[in-house]
Amino acid sequence: MKAAFINQTGTPEVITYGELPTPKPSRRQCLIKVGAVDVNPIDTYIRSGAIPAKLSFPFILGRDLAGTVVEVGASVKSFKPGDRVWATSQGADGRPGTFAEFAAVDQRWLHLTPAGVSDEDIVALSLVGITAQLGLVRSANLKTGEVLFVNGGSGGVGSSVVQMAKILGARVITTAGTDEKVKICRDLGADLALNYKTQDVDAAVKQFAPEGVNVWWETLREPNFERTLPLLALRGRMIVMAGRDARPVFPVGPFYVKDCSLHGFAMFNATAREQRSAANSINRWLAEGKLKPRIDRVLPLSQAAEAHRLQEQSTVHGSSALAGKLVLKP
Repeated sequence: MKAAFINQTGTPEVITYGELPTPKPSRRQCLIKVGAVDVNPIDTYIRSGAIPAKLSFPFILGRDLAGTVVEVGASVKSFKPGDRVWATSQGADGRPGTFAEFAAVDQRWLHLTPAGVSDEDIVALSLVGITAQLGLVRSANLKTGEVLFVNGGSGGVGSSVVQMAKILGARVITTAGTDEKVKICRDLGADLALNYKTQDVDAAVKQFAPEGVNVWWETLREPNFERTLPLLALRGRMIVMAGRDARPVFPVGPFYVKDCSLHGFAMFNATAREQRSAANSINRWLAEGKLKPRIDRVLPLSQAAEAHRLQEQSTVHGSSALAGKLVLKP
């Protein structure tokens, strides 16, 4: 089978697109004919070696996939050949990655794809969708009528947070770096979308939510707590999901006197059971037409190195060139 893999960590140039053996499913696995995969920032960190990981070379890249079951292991009861499925959380803890024509995936990580939803759409929502659902529901306990703020509402995670927060009944504030992206945020349902390059975001937030923001979802790699805390409401919650090397100043006094809480959130810590609960919500919202993916572009899997370059430039180097997910097709 064709696959995009590495034999060492490094720049995108270390990615090879070539032949590897087609995997055989174990008793608890399904063999999936992959229809689409996507690129996440974590993929670039693993490939570059920025995040230490135990890798067995050749290492197939990728966290997410969507496709069709072609074979099932002897112990698999929940899926059968012909089922359309999706998964995230591959390429970690000994599980092979997804950037290939075929992938063997343990049944506990698989979810059925709703009828009428394309492989491209579901894979673009897989990791970011589960991230948003778990962060909003499990960690932040977002309630109807509350105010939520998220940076970067046109991006992969941000666009999912905006839509899901609206589904859950919140009033949503978000930001973007261009007027075009601001319009995207409004189209996604944001009540207030701001261009952070041309508008006074803090003043606008205070006017929109004079009692403060109930849930602040921080996507920036360098959180500014001194700026954020005055904008939080009494008992406001803050989700931090980026910035491994960040060491910002933290104003303890303003934080504790408002009964605020800070939640570190890394989606890769979520169990298969927790992810299934989130996936069920995502599937339901997709089937109801309430949730839509944000796809920046679709490329062939053979251009995996170029996709990694684009993702790295947008997130690691801060170009913000992408407005949504990069999807690849084998």
